[in-house]
Amino acid sequence: MSARSLRAEPPARRGTLDQLLASKEIAVACGPGGVGKTTVAAALGAMAACHHGGRVLVLTVDPARRLADAMGLKGLGNTEHKIPAEAFKEAGVTPRGELWAAMLDTQASWDALIERHAPDRRTRDEILANPLYRNISGRFVQSHDYIAVERLFEIHSTGDYDLIVVDTPPSRHALDFLDAPKRMADFFSSRLLRWLIVPYRSRLVTAASRPFQQVADRILGTQFLTDISEFFILFQSMHEGFVERADAVVRLLGDRRTTFVVVSTLESSPLAEAEAFAGELGRRGLHFGAMVLNRTLPDYLRDPQAAAVARALAERSEEIAERVGTDPAITAPLLREVAESFLNFSLVARREAEQREELVHTPEVVASAPAFETDVSNLAGLIALGESIWG
Repeated sequence: MSARSLRAEPPARRGTLDQLLASKEIAVACGPGGVGKTTVAAALGAMAACHHGGRVLVLTVDPARRLADAMGLKGLGNTEHKIPAEAFKEAGVTPRGELWAAMLDTQASWDALIERHAPDRRTRDEILANPLYRNISGRFVQSHDYIAVERLFEIHSTGDYDLIVVDTPPSRHALDFLDAPKRMADFFSSRLLRWLIVPYRSRLVTAASRPFQQVADRILGTQFLTDISEFFILFQSMHEGFVERADAVVRLLGDRRTTFVVVSTLESSPLAEAEAFAGELGRRGLHFGAMVLNRTLPDYLRDPQAAAVARALAERSEEIAERVGTDPAITAPLLREVAESFLNFSLVARREAEQREELVHTPEVVASAPAFETDVSNLAGLIALGESIWG
């Protein structure tokens, strides 16, 4: 028996995204890949800038460069860029506030992090000049996820923005995004790290580590091991700053000023993944503020009278073609195709409605965005999407 079949009746829906984001400083958009999460995040930021005023930043940590396209920007990077007033004018709106956008640059953010946490200038320069640093900082386990939450914390700490909307990687990786601060702190205290650096610190290889060192020297080379050890010795000098910052990031994600917006479609696979992530938010004590169901079919497809007309059109297509004075051989197949297409979409729309009612995890807000005929690729499209879910 599935978890859904055991669910309790969901509580009555209350609140809107407008109300939710008005009381928050950080909104983390998360969910499966391919459901329009980046576009929804940008739309939420645009609506907040238009209706709430103040300064709103949309920060994407998804490696895919979709945000710049959605907002009509080129060259989006680590530095925040203000969306020009002309773009809003072209979209036909006058915002009360300002909209900014940035995309995480992993390497630049790591460099800034080293400069901030290094105990002195000499250590900073030695780390940045280390031949392994550029490679390791880009490929180190959890490096992208950790630097993402670090960058979020850094921007939030400046107080420059009234609301930060964060676009995360797909949900399987978004859990890494949530876990990264703790994992980085754990690494700095790990036995593996101590095992790597103690022999080189003391210049006395212990009997226990000698066999490992001898084998590793033959396979990797003494200089390679020395470079690794020197790098991590320098890195560990920042242990205290890293751990304190990681703890602060964890507190920020769990703060009442932070909310999570899960984005999905009503297709079974993405919806199941989104619900699993929503459940994980609850287990971690994080605020699950909203579920945005993207690319939903319109309500008129579930109208019984419209379905009855479509069935009649399919069954009597030849008769109707004759009554309007057209060739039944040509017109009747077209009428049947239109009717059957409507009925097929009607079936999907009814299934969507059932899946929405069967949501296991019901947040404060459940909003539905329609399926647009074309991809959202400019600010006007973002505003149209935002208006459909905002209130």
